Amino acid sequence: MALTKVGVVGCGLMGSGIAQVCAQAGLETWVREVDPPTLEKGFARIRNFLDDGIAKGKGTAEERDRILSAIHGTTRIGDLAPCGLVVEAVTESLPLKHEILKALERAVDPSAVIASNTSSLSITEIAAAAERPDRVLGLHFFNPVPLMKLVEVVRAIGTGDAALETSRGFVERLGKTAVVASDTPGFIVNRLLVPYLLDAVRLLESGAATREDIDNGMKLGCGYPMGPLTLLDFVGLDTTYFIANIMFEEFRQPQYAPPPLLKRMVLAGRLGRKSGRGFYEYAPRT
Repeated sequence: MALTKVGVVGCGLMGSGIAQVCAQAGLETWVREVDPPTLEKGFARIRNFLDDGIAKGKGTAEERDRILSAIHGTTRIGDLAPCGLVVEAVTESLPLKHEILKALERAVDPSAVIASNTSSLSITEIAAAAERPDRVLGLHFFNPVPLMKLVEVVRAIGTGDAALETSRGFVERLGKTAVVASDTPGFIVNRLLVPYLLDAVRLLESGAATREDIDNGMKLGCGYPMGPLTLLDFVGLDTTYFIANIMFEEFRQPQYAPPPLLKRMVLAGRLGRKSGRGFYEYAPRT
């Protein structure tokens, strides 16, 4: 059966983006948050993104209003009951994800697919709390969700064929490309990306080159749209540090070990754009 209603749990940076692209694709979208102020903050993020697009000539007020009218906010998971697919996009906490998963299984139809947007936790470990693990998988969107064209569909050991195919069709309906990954730390993209980013930090730490020369070397020498240190600031140094630690715990290989400089910067609160300072400094957001 074709999806007509989808749910998103969490309306933060990733959850609001996922909700937006679902509504843009013509899906009735239900978004659940813990309280009205947090929900409104997420809706404001969507409105601001769409308004910015209008200002740049990439959208119209009519399109904005159509998208916003397709998104319904709630603080009750039970309101997601009619959804044929739900994406959980809450904090990277396994106990919290287990709690959400159990609540969703009580709320939605047994045939519904429950997906986690985790970038670092094991989907198999998340699905261990499920009564129907064959309906659980990972859908790893990338930030910013409305602009990034890739979604990693992560198949856990217990994920069934039906859930996998439903999820691939869902991703394609959003106008994105689905790549299927096994449930290993880092999936596909971070498995390759994180060692590259960590090596850039090691290069800077060793004094071999300046931050600008490292970034320009990869942009102009390899054609990357963004240098590794700029990308680290964009992603968040704390996020990369968290993912790297999980990958190192799993593989015990030196390329996944966070460099001391990265650890010190995280401890000092220099997290990148979101804190105003990382490898570079950023003007306060208005």
